[in-house]
Amino acid sequence: MADLLLAAGPAGSHLFESVTAGGPLSRWSILFAAPTERLTKAIDDQAAFLPRWQAAISRRPDERGEWTRLLAEHDLPADFPFVGGWSFFLAYEMAGEIEPTLDLPAFALGQASGFPQAVAEYHPAALVRDHERGEDVVVHDGSDEGRRLARRLLLARESATTGEPRSVELETLDAPMGAPHRERVQRVRDYLFAGDIFQANLSHAWDFRLADDVPSSAVYQSLCRRNPAPFAAWYRQPEGEILSSSPERLLRVADGRAETRPIAGTRRRDVDPERDRDLVEQLRGHPKERAEHVMLIDLERNDLGRVCEPGSVAVDELMVVESYAHVHHLVSNIGGQLPATTSPLEALAACFPGGTITGCPKVRCMEILAELEQTGRGPYTGSLGYLSNHGPLDSNILIRSVYLSPDGRGQFRTGGGIVADSDPARELDETYQKARGVLDALGGEAALAVGVPRE
Repeated sequence: MADLLLAAGPAGSHLFESVTAGGPLSRWSILFAAPTERLTKAIDDQAAFLPRWQAAISRRPDERGEWTRLLAEHDLPADFPFVGGWSFFLAYEMAGEIEPTLDLPAFALGQASGFPQAVAEYHPAALVRDHERGEDVVVHDGSDEGRRLARRLLLARESATTGEPRSVELETLDAPMGAPHRERVQRVRDYLFAGDIFQANLSHAWDFRLADDVPSSAVYQSLCRRNPAPFAAWYRQPEGEILSSSPERLLRVADGRAETRPIAGTRRRDVDPERDRDLVEQLRGHPKERAEHVMLIDLERNDLGRVCEPGSVAVDELMVVESYAHVHHLVSNIGGQLPATTSPLEALAACFPGGTITGCPKVRCMEILAELEQTGRGPYTGSLGYLSNHGPLDSNILIRSVYLSPDGRGQFRTGGGIVADSDPARELDETYQKARGVLDALGGEAALAVGVPRE
């Protein structure tokens, strides 16, 4: 759908896209029209963002009942995702607003980054693609601007053309060196043996610069081709762009139910089908992976338990394997019933950031990760999502994601869960394995050829 966003010009803003084929997570994609309201929180802004956003939501009329009637009247599915409403971005460092005891380093790419720590934008119109039915639905909120933008999106749909894929080339790539990461893995293990934590997700950064003539659209389309995922996104702001091929849901809220879908456990793919099946069985049966996964399920149950009805939180999918272009993942689904008085933003705050990319216990892990990583994560392990006027909220965890600054510099990060018996060399290998999909999108072997050799 990137061609539609390009054809929409100034009438379009962002694209949240399900690129995988088939399955319950791959039905919907959303092209958001230009926003009519924008709330931001700068990196150095100490004012609370979430209450300001909740106040902006509350100022708008509650039309959920009317939207339910309209969806049924137009024979649209009950789980239709978006009818107009909010898109949002939360950087990892927004955890410091939710948990004020945290002192997290600020995100900076190069010398400085003006990318906000949080953004919420109101979109009066959108184009929603139903991959199951093979149809596009243009929706608007009934406002004059919503109607105007809806017409522009319809025109874009008629005029969009799919051109030849552009190649992606890098001018530079600074790949992370191995020795520092192995040392940090050992320091995490020291904290584990001291009893401070049970597991922590340690990451490191890959910095690059695009060749002069490479547009961000080419990077996004390359990511989608080489690493298709159910929570992909092309998110555009004046201060930079986020290009995501995330496989992981942070939180979904719909019909009073909140669900999170943690990924914990990874194995590489193999071109040989038999070896690939063996790797799946290794992942399913590996004691370390299963123990780590159960620990993180308990963390997510605790997060949901803070806002859900007592006794309602349960695991309805346990350690299933999801396979992507370059890796297999171990995934579970946990859900609970929200009280009528609990808002989707309260549920989001309870689960943010995701436990799979921090560790357990969450706050102490974030303190240790700040000490060891020493730089802000920014978009990495933050979240992109939407909150529709008719109620649903859905959001991803920003892994397998690239941040691009307006001057062509970029960064992505990769990490992995560290437990007491983690091997530093193997953990380093896992971060490189997770980088494969992004590196392929940035030019494959040519991208590595301009990078710093691993040592």
